[in-house]
Amino acid sequence: MKYILLLFSLLLTGCGFGPDTPKDRYSLEECKEELLDAEDYAEDGGIDRILVVKKDRKMYLYKDGKVQSVIPVSLGKNPVGHKQKKGDNRTPEGEFFIHRKLCSPKYYRSLCISYPRPQDKAKAQARGVNPGGDITIHAQPKWNADGKGDGYTLSHNWTQGCVAVTNSAMKELWYAVREGVPITIR
Repeated sequence: MKYILLLFSLLLTGCGFGPDTPKDRYSLEECKEELLDAEDYAEDGGIDRILVVKKDRKMYLYKDGKVQSVIPVSLGKNPVGHKQKKGDNRTPEGEFFIHRKLCSPKYYRSLCISYPRPQDKAKAQARGVNPGGDITIHAQPKWNADGKGDGYTLSHNWTQGCVAVTNSAMKELWYAVREGVPITIR
């Protein structure tokens, strides 16, 4: 009976639920304002191509065929090879495009990648698996908002298949990349 009362009191007080509290999330207000500014800025000419080289853990930003910036990245926890199915922790490989910008309470800002493509869906369906989705270039979790943990987060692959960059790098991307920009991941 003691255990039932303890469980009941924990449920009533909210204890026992995940650590996802407002302090673990980014505010979306500022981001939504920046989203409008970022779209205007990128239209004036920003990055026109992105290349992610998985084995080097680097992202190359191009404009008019010339490298403008090189950004270190973290990848999925299982980085070798193309994403096969949801939950495999692989970062997909191939030709994609940025299909939208997203204000993310979990990862500061995100650029959504057009995975899965029709061929990814067809291959997954033939194998009877879910191809996964929601692959993004995203920034850091709230605990690393100040960037003091960048050395740690960039020293290993920790995502579920996304490409992670520092918050300062995302700020650069946010204003330099417009929707529709092609991205190659290899």
